[in-house]
Amino acid sequence: MRTAFTPEQLADPEVAASAGAIRKCVHCGFCTATCPTYVLLGDERDSPRGRIELIRDMLETGGPPSPGTVTHVDRCLSCLACTTTCPSGVDYAQLIDHARAHIETHHRRPWPERFVRGLLAVVLPYPRRLTWALRLGRLARPLEPVLARLGLAPLAAMLRLLPAAAPAPVVPPARGEGRRGRVVLLKGCVEAAMAPQVRAAATRLLERMGYAVAEAPGEGCCGALSEHLGRADEARRMARANLAAWERLGEIEAVVTTAAGCGTMLKAYGRVAGRPVAARDILEFVAEAGLPPPVAGTGLAVTYHAACSLQHGQQIKAPPLALLKQAGFDVRTVAEGHLCCGSAGVYNILQPELATRLRDRKAAHIAAAGGAVVAAGNIGCITQLAPVVETPMAHPVELLDWATGGPRPAALDGVGEA
Repeated sequence: MRTAFTPEQLADPEVAASAGAIRKCVHCGFCTATCPTYVLLGDERDSPRGRIELIRDMLETGGPPSPGTVTHVDRCLSCLACTTTCPSGVDYAQLIDHARAHIETHHRRPWPERFVRGLLAVVLPYPRRLTWALRLGRLARPLEPVLARLGLAPLAAMLRLLPAAAPAPVVPPARGEGRRGRVVLLKGCVEAAMAPQVRAAATRLLERMGYAVAEAPGEGCCGALSEHLGRADEARRMARANLAAWERLGEIEAVVTTAAGCGTMLKAYGRVAGRPVAARDILEFVAEAGLPPPVAGTGLAVTYHAACSLQHGQQIKAPPLALLKQAGFDVRTVAEGHLCCGSAGVYNILQPELATRLRDRKAAHIAAAGGAVVAAGNIGCITQLAPVVETPMAHPVELLDWATGGPRPAALDGVGEA
């Protein structure tokens, strides 16, 4: 695709990077077949190819974007399915992140949108704030229809996504010696507040594998949520704070995360913060280091839901399936597994209508697979799907921990073997 950026514009590294990505697009259209919003809406402007054209025009023109451009950029899930199918290697992540940052700087949204987006930015990345917000949200659940009638659909969506009860307290596993080295296990923010059992399972498994899990004082949110909201400077500050916290620890094998969305962000630190980090998704790390021998094959039928941030953002596809099979599970996949479930960071809050359509489509495919449990490697996917998926949901690392000597996941209470 041709561009017409001025030399002055190209002096900005962000513009130069985006211009390079735009020029790689050859308008082949392969991306349209795997773009969830194009599949749903059939609008060229809601395809990656169409959005690239809108982004090009917006960045070349500068200043406030048109309302239409804002609408179609906002509808993008950042699932990055387009990068998996793009034969030209277009860096779509660079383009959509730059576009969101430009819109955040140059576009004034209506006050309800500003309020919701600001609320998300000051609550979600902070586990203690989020824990209190979850408690208040459960009390406010009866207000959901009122908020919807007032035109505050995102707030109503937030209440719908809340789990019915707070997670059970988790006893931190004992620390091992780490004969094979030390790793940092990212504490995260949303997962820490909503599913602390996932981190506990990962810690047990890592220590069973011979790794010590190091604490990193000063570590916080990875910055992905801020990046989704177009708050690029905020995301950059979070990334640099984390890098500094990990560097103070000295030698570590890797920064490991149990949230696939965080893993995609961590692997983009070179672009976002100018300094890369040795980041690994927990399933990627276990596959590389070797799963401990299973205590006994359970034979339980597991339907594997591939998070977009794992299969597209990080291009990790085979390891989760291989690990679950190695652990003795009967692994099943779902139709249209490449399409997003509609979670996508805060998308299910900001775009509830489209997110719900994608969720229900995914839930139908999961039901057809017929597993006794659904394994999903991202807290966002679990939160999105749990209200409509009849079978219990767990993170794959909970199942791997159980298969190699850990406790049976609480989500499987009452679930028998296949």
